[in-house]
Amino acid sequence: MTIRTPALKSRLPNVGTTIFTVMSALATEKGAVNLGQGFPDFEGDPRLVDAVTQAMKNGLNQYPPMTGVPALREAIAKKNQAIYGHTYDANTEITITAGATQAILTIILAIVHPGDEVIVLEPCYDSYVPNIELAGGVVVRVPLTPGSFRPDFSKIAAAITPRTRAILINSPHNPSGMVWTKEEMLQLQELLDPTDILVISDEVYEHMVFDGKQHESAARFPALAARSFIVSSFGKTYHVTGWKVGYVAAPAPLAAEFRKVHQFNVFTVNTPVQHGLAAYMADPKPYLELPAFYQRKRDLFREGLKKTRFKMLPGQGTYFQCVDISAVSDLNEAEFCKWLTTEIGVAAIPLSAFYGNGFDQKVVRFCFAKKDETLNTALERLARL
Repeated sequence: MTIRTPALKSRLPNVGTTIFTVMSALATEKGAVNLGQGFPDFEGDPRLVDAVTQAMKNGLNQYPPMTGVPALREAIAKKNQAIYGHTYDANTEITITAGATQAILTIILAIVHPGDEVIVLEPCYDSYVPNIELAGGVVVRVPLTPGSFRPDFSKIAAAITPRTRAILINSPHNPSGMVWTKEEMLQLQELLDPTDILVISDEVYEHMVFDGKQHESAARFPALAARSFIVSSFGKTYHVTGWKVGYVAAPAPLAAEFRKVHQFNVFTVNTPVQHGLAAYMADPKPYLELPAFYQRKRDLFREGLKKTRFKMLPGQGTYFQCVDISAVSDLNEAEFCKWLTTEIGVAAIPLSAFYGNGFDQKVVRFCFAKKDETLNTALERLARL
């Protein structure tokens, strides 16, 4: 008898180790300050932890409803009504998910049939393309404008065909920090109006928009809201990325199809965390004050970057800051990030990692969701540039 593991035909043959894993491992090896991966190095509010702990002590530890704890869905509906002026039915239109990444995969599995085309705007978060491929869809890549990362509606329009099933948008935008304007959202609404194209709106950084601007959620625009799955993340908003809890808001017919897949994908989400979040959301201050919290960190980081030869790109939202490295190095983005980690002791991520073709525009991304002392240590090292 031969002991043999059968060969497997990969569903994702082009996926290997991500740049985030590579750079984090290198940062650890070299003792570098890791400004590569996008998560905080500080804790969330102790009151939130206490609320979850209390839920556990109160015996709220068994399966919740498949769609999520009613009190949390109601709190989300109330928040969306207050901020965006759109009423979602908590029972039929809001579903709690195991983070935003699961939400996006489940949306795509629910709506994309083999051969359907899905437009993605590059650079984009690294799960979008594999999700579409797993559903048997066809990825249609449309570049955002290099440098500004604004949507190019002539290119989006040219990419639309009778087979286009959906478009995936992301604002505030990872990796660039660009924020869509009201005019751009209206332009998208008008472009899609004569079509049946669905919108997947990744809004996980919705509460990180700076300089007095507001987040233009798809929920603000009635004709967009009617065709949109809107995705958000408690992990990003409350500094607890490891809890992996988010939600999807969508019109009832779309939510019903989403839930068909969701129930067999994860079924449901951590019960005491949901109850803790519901109790914590009774106070809107934490998310209403988040823009000021992160703008102060952004400004601290940008002030320090002025002492380097980096050219800063606009930082309108998210907790990422992109810089042009042209005046600092002739290396390509990936090699520069390795050099920066090894020789300067600060890890960053190349923007080329967010493009299917590895497009290199001499831009790298830093994450400033860090303690002030972490940022200051990084800035001291970067000042050598």
